[in-house]
Amino acid sequence: MGGLRRVLTLAGLAVLLASYDSSILVLGLPGIAAEFHAQVPALSDLGSVLALGALGALPLAALADVAGRRRVLAGAVLAFSLIDLASALAPSLAWLAGTRLVGVCFETVTAGVATALVVEVTPARHRALAVSGLTLAAGLGIGLTTLAYPQIAPHWRLLYWAGAAGALATPVLWTALPEPAVWARAAHASGAVLRAMTEPPFRRRLSLLIAYSALAAVFYEPAGLFVVLFGSRAVHMGPAQLSEVVVAAGLVGAVSFAAGGWLADRYGRRSVGVALSAVTAVVAGLTFASAAAFVYWTGNIAWSALASAAAPVTGAWFAELFPTRARATSEAVVAVSTALGAIAGLQLVGALDPRIGLGPAVALAAVAALGGAGLLLLLPETKGLPLPE
Repeated sequence: MGGLRRVLTLAGLAVLLASYDSSILVLGLPGIAAEFHAQVPALSDLGSVLALGALGALPLAALADVAGRRRVLAGAVLAFSLIDLASALAPSLAWLAGTRLVGVCFETVTAGVATALVVEVTPARHRALAVSGLTLAAGLGIGLTTLAYPQIAPHWRLLYWAGAAGALATPVLWTALPEPAVWARAAHASGAVLRAMTEPPFRRRLSLLIAYSALAAVFYEPAGLFVVLFGSRAVHMGPAQLSEVVVAAGLVGAVSFAAGGWLADRYGRRSVGVALSAVTAVVAGLTFASAAAFVYWTGNIAWSALASAAAPVTGAWFAELFPTRARATSEAVVAVSTALGAIAGLQLVGALDPRIGLGPAVALAAVAALGGAGLLLLLPETKGLPLPE
């Protein structure tokens, strides 16, 4: 049990740092847009460039399946922390896009490898609950950004300077994280990774997850990127008010993480995951359907609660669907399809914004996420089953 707590703590630290890093752009987007005189189409292009960062995560995730979780996780944390220095010095939007492109690559692989690691060391009956701990750590990372930015707004660069301190965690991760025994037993040659992805049961599962993740990202990427900007421009909230919304949503979400994990461990991944994914898409879409402050407040809180409950369910479920020798790689393949869907969604919103406005454009994209949730019905239940190796 002590070893499990250590893995959860250190993997959670890595996820917290990655989440802090990735949330800076979202919270600081009004300030970034103002400094670089960027409109929604240019910001959509920025988001599209960032989504491409997931492509670089694929070979790194394959490396984690071959060389082990610990080395790749520690190296990824060091990399995105140092890249924060270049982001803090960005003289233009293009420079910022370039540095964040590389940063997203390492943030993506951190999330995927940390999830694989936790799933592999946790007993089957508690896997979803354990993954909820990672989700909580991600929420804490966002919370740090949320609390800090109103104090320094619009000086978003300071958050990147602070993010570079994450490099201090690297030696701890490198020396204290153990490799999972299940990974050590698995055949993890590079050829085995590729073969595992094409074996009949896993090939169908991966195809469904690729389609689901792409459709979900068509909505969630522009929704996540523009939610603060929408609150600033359409709902006319200042940085302090926007942070209040994010903090309230985060507190509700923090309670929901464990609830989602408990539900999945008790009632199964499939029914709980599909229901939460579908309702989240509807509620999140409605958040952008009105410029009323009440709708924005309640929509963000409900969206956070549902998404937070869904995250450990789908996180454990998707990891359990694939063999150990290709688990991190499967996470990265899904991240790549997410990136492609994100680009499509951002370009769609960028094209629709001048015609129908930012809120309606994002709300319309929620239809894709709802369709993606339906595809999850075709995936098998994995609750209580041993991990395939």
